[in-house]
Amino acid sequence: MMRLAPEGWPFLLPLLGLTALAAAGAALLPESASFWGAVVTGGAWVFGILAAFTAFFFRNPRRNRRDADRLVLAPGDGRVVEIVQVDEPDFFAEPATRISIFLSIFNVHIQRAPITGRVALRTFKEGKFSAAWNSHASEDNEQATLGFISDGYRVMVRQIAGLVARRIVTDPEEGELVPQGSRIGIIRFGSRVDLFLPVGWPVTCKIGDRVRGGLTAMARIPKEEASKT
Repeated sequence: MMRLAPEGWPFLLPLLGLTALAAAGAALLPESASFWGAVVTGGAWVFGILAAFTAFFFRNPRRNRRDADRLVLAPGDGRVVEIVQVDEPDFFAEPATRISIFLSIFNVHIQRAPITGRVALRTFKEGKFSAAWNSHASEDNEQATLGFISDGYRVMVRQIAGLVARRIVTDPEEGELVPQGSRIGIIRFGSRVDLFLPVGWPVTCKIGDRVRGGLTAMARIPKEEASKT
């Protein structure tokens, strides 16, 4: 049975109720009211389709990769649109590798922890709502940031609102220990997720790759770092 993110129920339940009411109304109308019967039946179909899409959008599949001890997993589903080296003053205080994932409205919008680590940074910044596939979205758009520390190294995830996305939910609090692959938040209706890694870590994905949060390996933790964990 498909699981639904809790954020989806306030949208889904009213749509299901409207679908049921419209379907009941269509069934109770007399045959002489053919015009209104067609209108109400059409409404039932519209509400039903919207309900189905809402359930699809807020789906929360179970993900559990068991062989990821030395891997950094994708923090979200989508397509890799950029891999660049950037200055990162907030958490790394030095250059970092940024891997950007664009999430369309058809992707799972749950974000997941790329490593097992303790949340050492949790920030939110208001901003624009420009198209999430644009590289400027990483700096200009509304965003929430989580910085994870594991023994000896740091990894950071940034949830970025998009053209349609207007709501970022971030779950863990600062100081919380988060297991790899567990949910860390959700962005509604199209967005971008940036993954920041130390420079020099071997990246195992490329631009254009389709990735799945909590399953796809994005980078490999060097042996000297993994030995500290």
